[in-house]
Amino acid sequence: MENEERAAEERTAPDGTPAGAVAQTVAGAVAGASAAAAAEVADVAAREGAEAPGDVSRAGRWRRLSVGSLVGCLMVGGGVLMCLPGEGPAERGAPVPAPGAQAGSAVRAGVAAALSDLAVLVEERERAVRERPQDARSWAVLGTAYLEQGRRTADVAVLYPKAERALRTSLKARPRGNADALGGLAALANARRDFPAALRWGEAARKAEPKRWTTYPQLIDAYTGMGDYKKALKALDALTALHSGPAVRGRAAGVYWDRGRREDAQAALADAAAGAVSPAEQAAWLERAGQLAWERGEREDALRHFQEAVRLDPDQRAAQAGQGRALAALGRTTEALSAYRVALERQPLPQYALELGELYESLGLAQAARVQYDRLRALVRQEAAGGVDGELTLGRFEADHGDPASAVLRLRAEWRRQPGVAVADALGWALHRAGDDEEALRFASIATDRVHGGAVHSAPYLHHLAVIERRLGKDGPARRHLQEALRINPYFSPLFGPAARAALAGLGEEPPPADLPD
Repeated sequence: MENEERAAEERTAPDGTPAGAVAQTVAGAVAGASAAAAAEVADVAAREGAEAPGDVSRAGRWRRLSVGSLVGCLMVGGGVLMCLPGEGPAERGAPVPAPGAQAGSAVRAGVAAALSDLAVLVEERERAVRERPQDARSWAVLGTAYLEQGRRTADVAVLYPKAERALRTSLKARPRGNADALGGLAALANARRDFPAALRWGEAARKAEPKRWTTYPQLIDAYTGMGDYKKALKALDALTALHSGPAVRGRAAGVYWDRGRREDAQAALADAAAGAVSPAEQAAWLERAGQLAWERGEREDALRHFQEAVRLDPDQRAAQAGQGRALAALGRTTEALSAYRVALERQPLPQYALELGELYESLGLAQAARVQYDRLRALVRQEAAGGVDGELTLGRFEADHGDPASAVLRLRAEWRRQPGVAVADALGWALHRAGDDEEALRFASIATDRVHGGAVHSAPYLHHLAVIERRLGKDGPARRHLQEALRINPYFSPLFGPAARAALAGLGEEPPPADLPD
């Protein structure tokens, strides 16, 4: 296997570009958006008293320092102006809050915090609850901090149970009106992909404190996971009526993307990145913007966003995996493999193992791919110890690389429990791989149905639909959907992208319309 990996690395980039030599990401930030960010931090801080990460004047000083620093911006798809911040507040010499206070504000607002700051926050709150065991607020903050640590490191087998214990202890200390603990439990359930539980906790948090804006992002995630896109949109409307700022704009971007509003999604993320109040938060929004650029097939744009995210926050592993994705699409195989390995080493997620395995398989390195597929199974088992539902990931994997019949069983159960679009797509594909194309078409159509909230701009979903249609002899729709998939993102998979192009070529040109009778 080591020889296969070495052989892959020796396949140099077509242009001979050395690692990291992508065109330099332009610097600068849209300073005006910082006002919304400062208001957001102040809003959270006002609820927490002495835990505030600094007063508005600090954010104001950072905003004033940003004026005139707009060196350059990127034009992303649809003509959206995306400005990549070249400096964080610490780099510019502006006063910044203490690490624990900054992380506390971030986790309560539902935005990313630096891992080092999270470690300080956890230490502070662990000390606080030892000294004051009935401090419900400190228990809630501690639980939310454990959750964020688990998300950032993938050490969910340890940290998610710790988060749940802390949040339940907070509820025990203050059973009534404890929206902080209820909202934290909703966030934990979403992270575990347990959307029915997230919905129950989120609704309880909303009932306890209807105007607590940080509850609504959890409701949006829960409704989306349950396939209820109308309620997700209503929850977004409620959120925007209560609050504004980077966290709200970032959350809106996800809803817009799910509804097919790509330009709106990119614009919202541009606002969120420009208004972020810390490098870690900026990096998180830039990673999301990079992911959206990638899903549109904009390889270079995606890579620039991912690189800037890693520059701002070297612990941003999702952006490192994103670099692997984009580099592979650019033909820079050696760098792509390296990026994936770094991401997997520091944040071992099953999805990264699947992507790396498929990259190896596309290179003809079967043994190296099998190593990653075995690793995926082990990682899913580890996550299950932390309460994470890995059935969707396993179902997708088994459909393509294992036992399609077992994938169908897993995904049918998942669909009954939480019928979201991602599950519909995976179940449809598993049914196809198991030989039941008639039923497969029903689920693949759900996943791409604009009216009912399907991800109509997903190249993989449209590819699945087209392959099923072709098997059923529906060559016209299959041709159109393959064309659309490859128009959206011709690089969507190093393994299945070439198969989609071959399938389209096999269908040939669309036949001319039949002559009308005289």
